[in-house]
Amino acid sequence: MAKVLVIGAGFAGQTAALYLGKALGRDHDITVVNANDHFYFIPSFVWVGTGRMNPARTRFPLKPVYDRFRVRFVHGMAHTINPVARTVGIERRGQSGNGQLTLEYDYLLIATGPKLNFEGTPGLGPHGGHSQSICTLPHAESARDGYLECVDRMTRGQRQRLVIGTGHPGATCQGAAFEYISNLHKDLVARGIRDKADLHWISNERELGDFGIRGIRMPVKARGESSADFMGAAFKDFGITWEVQKGVTGVEAGKAHWEDFDGNEGETAFDFAMLIPQFQGQRMAVEGGEGLAEQIFNPAGFVKVDGIYGLPFPELERTPEAWPAVYRNPSFPEIFAAGIAFAPPGPISVPHTNPRGTAISAAPPRTGMVAGIIGRVCALNIIDLVRTGKATHQERMTEMAAACIASMGDSLWDGSAATIMIYPVVPNYKAYPTEDGRDPFVTHLEMGLAGAWMKRMIHSTFMHKLQGRVGWQFIPE
Repeated sequence: MAKVLVIGAGFAGQTAALYLGKALGRDHDITVVNANDHFYFIPSFVWVGTGRMNPARTRFPLKPVYDRFRVRFVHGMAHTINPVARTVGIERRGQSGNGQLTLEYDYLLIATGPKLNFEGTPGLGPHGGHSQSICTLPHAESARDGYLECVDRMTRGQRQRLVIGTGHPGATCQGAAFEYISNLHKDLVARGIRDKADLHWISNERELGDFGIRGIRMPVKARGESSADFMGAAFKDFGITWEVQKGVTGVEAGKAHWEDFDGNEGETAFDFAMLIPQFQGQRMAVEGGEGLAEQIFNPAGFVKVDGIYGLPFPELERTPEAWPAVYRNPSFPEIFAAGIAFAPPGPISVPHTNPRGTAISAAPPRTGMVAGIIGRVCALNIIDLVRTGKATHQERMTEMAAACIASMGDSLWDGSAATIMIYPVVPNYKAYPTEDGRDPFVTHLEMGLAGAWMKRMIHSTFMHKLQGRVGWQFIPE
């Protein structure tokens, strides 16, 4: 009987758990460890953060799902790994009782999601800091409360400045911040107080619409021919001002301090700020011998897999095979990593270091659909290894298509969304020797009411899929 251990139950871990349970749960030992006892649908936190969605609609309990799939659930936090003994130390939580637990594995999938590095920017974050976040449900609820306080002040005639964007020179997930500022605009319009709000965007992107994927170009001129044109047009329509090429280095009450690409320092004032922190890996302590930690984790805490690391960017962008294919650690091939947890070989967007030595670059996103796809690839390879001893599935991000629907107002009657299709996620200049390294017949971006309907449909269908309900496997990741 094989022992398969999954750490983390976000998009990657939950997707993997369903495939593993369906294929192996009857005859093998499948265990999922997660720090929370619920699954959280993070893309909908943007609506929680504006007060437009009840938080209960974004979560469901994990154990009942796993019981149906013959998967054991442990509510706890993984804190140590011994790759020689193939064990993971767990600090248990919740009704199962507190205390320490050691779990053995034959195959391990690390899908722990990000460590939110608020400490990397002094004064950032809702816990003792001066800004908000929508990265967790408690954060989204705090952002909602702070925003509604601004709404109350605007209703009483006070003007408010709301600053949304990234809170670290190396942050990612600009898409979530874009959704949030767009939804704030639509909510303020609906409340009849948009004229009392100054909405402002600040980001470490090289240009608007970069999103950590080097932006996209479109073959059809719909509101322009690039994501930069698209976002610029949308922000002008919405009355949103913006500044890019700026890395936030500190936050105090009412001010965000930054450095820009040229090394200049400055500050941006606000009454309310929602700034996405830098993402790091959820690194565990490594036992079993000297030098093992460096074989598993990179300095940022991400798990090393079958990528080619250390290439300078000009060479990396011309080497699509540098991106991992099976997401398997080369030193310990029984260890896999998916989603945010795996270490990318480098950035997707062109990196920049200013004259002060500060790296101001949008980090590569590995969330949502990408995380689900990689979780499935890892699960199918573990299933192969258990059954045949050989992994047969692979999908590099230089070969992977992804879709994203960014809400720009949740109403199904006058809302909108930006619908983005991109192929491949990471430009592949060998397959597509064009300026963009992508398939121009697939890559596209457009905005409209249909996107708002699709965004709501995705919320419903993915909550259905990730609970393993009837037909779940037919809904694409």
